[in-house]
Amino acid sequence: MACRISELVIDAADPERLAAFWSDVLGYVELEREDDGSIAIGPADAGFGGPQPVLVFGPTSAPRAGKLRLHIDVSATDRDQDAELERLLALGARPADVGQTGTESWHVLADPEGNEFCLLRARIAPV
Repeated sequence: MACRISELVIDAADPERLAAFWSDVLGYVELEREDDGSIAIGPADAGFGGPQPVLVFGPTSAPRAGKLRLHIDVSATDRDQDAELERLLALGARPADVGQTGTESWHVLADPEGNEFCLLRARIAPV
């Protein structure tokens, strides 16, 4: 038997803001809100334990130190990469430079708190 990624936990200065941003990006909904200020988001029809991982944004006041050692890659499901890039930028993503050459087939972006993520070229089927 193997494991499956069920949750990704992300430290956030403003969990509310990041949960709203990533909900818009992924088409997720709020699943749970904890007393400590953590917010869990995931697919509306599956919730925790479904085929896609839940994202949990936990409050922190600690500053981020350096480049993330893990980042999220996303792929559009219903439009081409250029149209999806426009949508993500309109939601509050911004271009990020992590040393790419400019010839990559993906776009490196940052969420509202500066967490890098990549928009890949390939369109994939929705789950």
